[in-house]
Amino acid sequence: MQRKPAINHRGNPRALVRATCTPLASIFGSGFLVMVPILAGAVGTYAVLAMALVCALAFCVGSVIRFNIRHAEPALAASPKESTLAFERSSDLALVMAYVISVCLYLHILSAFVLGSLHLDTGVNEDALTTAVIVFITVIGVTRGLKSLAALEGIALAVTLVIIVLLIGGFALYDLHAWRSPAGLTLFHPKPHSLWEILTIVAGTLIVVQGFETTRYLGDSFQADTRIRASRWSQLISTGVYLVFIAVALPLVHTLNGKYGDNSLIHLAAAASSVLVAPLVIAAAMSQFSAAVADTLAATGNLEEVTHHQLKLRFATLLVGAGAIALTWSADTLEIVALASRAFAFYYLLQCLVAISVSQSAGQRTLFATVAAALAFITVFAVPAS
Repeated sequence: MQRKPAINHRGNPRALVRATCTPLASIFGSGFLVMVPILAGAVGTYAVLAMALVCALAFCVGSVIRFNIRHAEPALAASPKESTLAFERSSDLALVMAYVISVCLYLHILSAFVLGSLHLDTGVNEDALTTAVIVFITVIGVTRGLKSLAALEGIALAVTLVIIVLLIGGFALYDLHAWRSPAGLTLFHPKPHSLWEILTIVAGTLIVVQGFETTRYLGDSFQADTRIRASRWSQLISTGVYLVFIAVALPLVHTLNGKYGDNSLIHLAAAASSVLVAPLVIAAAMSQFSAAVADTLAATGNLEEVTHHQLKLRFATLLVGAGAIALTWSADTLEIVALASRAFAFYYLLQCLVAISVSQSAGQRTLFATVAAALAFITVFAVPAS
């Protein structure tokens, strides 16, 4: 993909902050809304450990992306090997498909939280509202372009971070009061799963930490060093927040009575304090809408690039919207979570192959191949939480 030379931002902290906001917004896009019920239902009180393992794998994948920013991008801009170019183009196509799935996922979650707050969260209602929002985004994209809507990303990230802090505070206060009470903290007992079931369900949660790869495509705006640091910082910050978030949320999971749905966080927030529910729903709606717009833009931009600008943006937008609507009516939210994880795992797998093709070290190739093997497992075997 040809890019203009980036402005030199070396040593500029403001540039680093701006570059970090994009991957951070994507990582927090849906993860904090769905990860607690999924992991609690799969591994119970070991949810923090499971989250740590998912984040560790994601950090290894992020290292591959950062390696490609440093080494693959210059190779692709010069005279790349045929294999490097083939893997890169294939990964661009895989990323388009992953973005289409994630658009559907984000808006499914938006519908689940909005309708759940109104006690109208039936499957048909969620699909109908999701479709309506996809149609709205598609129409705006075709007629006016999505750049104006994309400006919501910064606002959505700020609101999301504020709500996460409020939820952590509310959950922590609940935990403290419960711990001090005569009964103490109440543990929950999830449905028993075999080791294979646990592995495949946890594998289906990779999407909750997806987003660090966006720095790979900010070459027009930021230098390689800035993008590498932004990718690393986004993963470190999100890992810390996610681990704390799950740790303080687990003592409330027993209030779900074994029912782990796509909008269960609403019930956890209500159990901690009814004041948290409305801000949570607003944050969910804003973050999911903004993330869906951003991924629609990314998918259409990639489609235009891989077709060498033969496919215009308005028709690419129609294709993305049609694909997201078709998926909306064929799967529920938790199924789409697993499908999105598999799609992004496949994209990351192809990026591992790009890294292997430009690597000059046997040790690096071994590391990349190991990460690729884990991603191949997710691509093939990841399943929805049940």
